[in-house]
This record gives sequence, C-alpha cells and structure tokens, in this order.
Amino acid sequence: MKVTLREKPINDGRKSLYLDFYPAIPHPETGKPTRREFLGLYVYEKPRIDLERRHNKETRLLGENICAQRQLAIQSGHYGFLNKAVANADFLTWFKGQAETEKQKRSLGSRNNWMSVYQHLEHFSEGKLLANDVTEDFCKQFRQYLTTAKTLNTVRSGKGELSHNSAVGYFTIFKTALKRAVDAKVLEFNPGERVKRLAVKETQREFLTMAELQALAKADCDLQDLKRAALFSAMTGLRYSDIEKLNWSEVYTSEGEHSLRFTQKKTEGVETLPMSDSAYALLGDRAIGSEKVFPNLAYSAWQNLKLQQWCLRAGITRNITFHAFRHTFATLQLSLGTDLYTISKMLGHRDISTTQIYAKVVDKAKREAAEKIKLII
Repeated sequence: MKVTLREKPINDGRKSLYLDFYPAIPHPETGKPTRREFLGLYVYEKPRIDLERRHNKETRLLGENICAQRQLAIQSGHYGFLNKAVANADFLTWFKGQAETEKQKRSLGSRNNWMSVYQHLEHFSEGKLLANDVTEDFCKQFRQYLTTAKTLNTVRSGKGELSHNSAVGYFTIFKTALKRAVDAKVLEFNPGERVKRLAVKETQREFLTMAELQALAKADCDLQDLKRAALFSAMTGLRYSDIEKLNWSEVYTSEGEHSLRFTQKKTEGVETLPMSDSAYALLGDRAIGSEKVFPNLAYSAWQNLKLQQWCLRAGITRNITFHAFRHTFATLQLSLGTDLYTISKMLGHRDISTTQIYAKVVDKAKREAAEKIKLII
C-alpha cells in the first residue's frame, strides 16, 4: 500500500493538494473503493512574492505530514479519516464530558485531575481541537508542553510551574482518554499508541519516626476522627481514600483476630488486611454495618490546617500530609525487619518495584545514622 501526495491544478493559478492511495482503499461509509482524499489545501502554481513562496513551503510540509499519518493508518487497517463526520468530531467537548463522568465513577479528586488535563488541553490547542487534529505528532507536542507548563486555574492564569510528576499523571490520563475515544468511535485509531509515557521522578517521601508517632498519639487534635484516621493509616498503611469510605461491614473479628476486607478505591482490587489490636482500638465503638468508621472525615483545607496544628503540638515542624502516615507504615515495617514482599501486599501495590522506593528511604536513613558517630584520629 502506497500513499502519495499529489497536486491538481484548479482556478486562479492555484493547485489543490490531495492524497493518492494505491491500490484503492474501501470508503468506511459507502464500502466502495477510493483512490483520492482531497485535503482542502492549496499552493500557488507560480508564486511571485515571498509570502506566497513561504505559504507553498509550509502547506506542502503540512501535506507531507498528513500523508505520513495516512500511511500509518492504512497499514493498520484504519480508514476512518475518510469519514468526515468522525474526523470533525469536537475532541475537546468529548474530553470535558469524560472529566465530568469521572466524578460519578471514581472520586472528586479524579474528576479534578481530568478537568485539569482538559484545561491544559484547551489551553494548548487554543480552544479548538477536532478528532482529525489528534495525531501522533500532536500527542508528542502535548507531552512536551506538559513538562514545561504552568499550573492553570479556572480563569487560565499561571500560578507556578506544574510539577514533573503531575505532568506524568496528566499525560497518563490523556493516553487513557485516547483509548476510550477509540472505543467510543470518536477516534478511528489510537494516535498515542507509540508515544511513550513520561518517566516518574523519585520524590522526597516524608515519614514519621516511632518517637514522632508516639508524640502524635499523646498530642491533642481538634478533629478526633482525623487523629484516629491518621494513626490508623500509620498502623495499617491504608490510603486516605480507603479510610474515608471505610464502613463497619468491612471490619471483621474472628477468634480474637481482626481484619479488613475492602475494595481499594485507587486500584479497584479486593484486599484482606489483618489489623493489630492497637489498630482495631482506633476504630472506636462498633456501629451498624453500613455506617462509616470515620464519619466526620472530609478532605478540605480546614482539615489540612488542623493536621498541621496537631503536628506542631507534637513538636513536629515538617510539612506532614495525611499520605505521610502511609509512608510511615512502610518505612517502620522495613526498619523493623518485615520483608519487602509482605509490605507490598499489605500496601496493596500491584508492582513490588513501587514498594522498593521505601527500601531506598530506609537505606538512606541508615547511612545518615551511621555518619552520626565519628572519631577524630
């Protein structure tokens, strides 16, 4: 199969650019074989000024890019580019709809991440993006844009640099959207299939020492459910999202042993997690099965402020987030000799390489401890 860019003379001294398919390909709407696709582009037959010469050069380059894309599509057996209704679908509007449905399917946080990707996509495409414009080159350019982009709010004003790992997550969402768009027939084929994801950079993971955790257990917190939930995370390794939705029907006690059986919100994997007596004691008095274990837990700036105030009362001046308690569980378990595989299972990681990050944290802490004892010889 060969796709060739050709030119056909039209009126006013211009030539129209079109693609020649050999052998002919079946049209997706009529099923009849076709040899041509007119691109809606033209060049001057005899350019007289620099502006016309530059127009010819840029237009022919655009035509060659489209030609290369068609070659790849046809080799994969995709002919949807001939279906102008699909090619002219508004990809931005469709993507925004996907972001809105995320709130119903997963969580507000997930919806916000999808909406952030939509805002960046709208900004990058200057408010107009048809399905036919979502090419492999576009995907690569959007990936590059995210690595240098500023954060955007709803009025599209910059507020600092987008972190690298946020860019990683945003591009992953974009690639997920491309797969969905193919299933929804918004795209004929996935233009980002061969575009690599951005690599995650390791970040500093805050965690608490056993002494700090004990100090927090003794310190007063204005929000008792927050205190119980945070300490429970440090005792079990559960994420905030799973603790927030935890209900009593997921808490089991049999022959004096306690466990949780729940579905992880992030991975949707079903987990069985044993609990110590100390962790179980943090749950409080048992209630009806459908009731939440931590009914007053609600993610907000106010709750984050109370978390910081609680830490300060315990003598901890570092910026501690709720997720630091999950990190604390992992690092304390490793430092106390629990093997990496067991910790990985308790954290609900799909890949043990994710858990290995904590091993590096513990090794670094050990090296720093070793350096504290010095002799001058």
